[in-house]
Amino acid sequence: MSITMGNRTIGDGHPCFITFEAGATHTGVVSAIQLVDIAADSGADAVKFQIFDPDRLVANKQQLFSYDILVDRKSGATQGIEEPLYDILVRRYLDREDWWQVKKHADTRGLAFFATVGYEEDAAFVQELGCDSIKIGSSDVNHLPLITYAARTGLCIQLDTGNATIGEIETAVEAIHATGNRRIIVHQCPSGYPARIPSIQLRMIPAMKAIFDFPIAYSDHTPGWEMDVAAVALGANLVEKTITLDRTARSPEHIFSLEKEEAGEFIRVIRDVETAMGDPRRMMSSEQLKKRLATRRSAFLNVSKKTGEKLQAPDIDYRRPGTGISPVEHDALAGMTLTRDVPAGEMLRWTDVRP
Repeated sequence: MSITMGNRTIGDGHPCFITFEAGATHTGVVSAIQLVDIAADSGADAVKFQIFDPDRLVANKQQLFSYDILVDRKSGATQGIEEPLYDILVRRYLDREDWWQVKKHADTRGLAFFATVGYEEDAAFVQELGCDSIKIGSSDVNHLPLITYAARTGLCIQLDTGNATIGEIETAVEAIHATGNRRIIVHQCPSGYPARIPSIQLRMIPAMKAIFDFPIAYSDHTPGWEMDVAAVALGANLVEKTITLDRTARSPEHIFSLEKEEAGEFIRVIRDVETAMGDPRRMMSSEQLKKRLATRRSAFLNVSKKTGEKLQAPDIDYRRPGTGISPVEHDALAGMTLTRDVPAGEMLRWTDVRP
């Protein structure tokens, strides 16, 4: 099953849909717009943000959140940080006027725009903005009232899965289906900031494609893009990668994000992988078929033979190029009679022999 988002189609048989996540790394409307520009300039299909009210979402303003930051680019040294989750979310907060400005800019740059939401009011606002999709964060995979409300908008629902069980994912999908909404994308989304390699479980991509009849995505929380390349090779229909203005910023998710200079290269690599994957059928162009003859072999005579003489196997050698009689015809060729005098070292043609 495929899903249309804007003027793009997501699903098997279509190019991988590439989303750049900016919701975790902007610090206000100015940087949000700068990140939109990075996504557009690099050739991404979409940009994603997070819309929520920190004061409502976080009951305990002192609840701590742990993550790593990059402290030295050259050595790759990192440092563990712990700070109140509320403080982190406040840095990402934009009011509705700001969101209209960011959405309008994404529209002018030709990007699909969607957001992770925290409450029903946020989902309603995403719909009001004219967004292409609503995303449910992995921590809310069991928040069925929110999922149901979002699904009733009719927008495509992207479902992060994090540490959810298959049963929990199925329950969330059933809640979406119950509204009549069939526009679903499920993300294989490892937990951790950054995610640890053993937690990534890329084999879940083909596994979920076998379970669910809709596109499967991969949300990457690792540095670099090796895991994204593997995800595309395993059939991911969408990849989501975080971008940043500065990977050394002292805040979550920057450490594994792409900077401006890397974003375009990331997309080029993904597109090259898609091209290299080719077709599961063994198809060759006329140019390839012609070119291969240069290194294949044809039948040549080892010794000079006269008209009327029969060919024996030892008389025949196989040399390049492959524009004559193929070695596949060896058994048929041996024992045939020559129709003309053929000197040693000359390529044989079918016109040179008869049964």
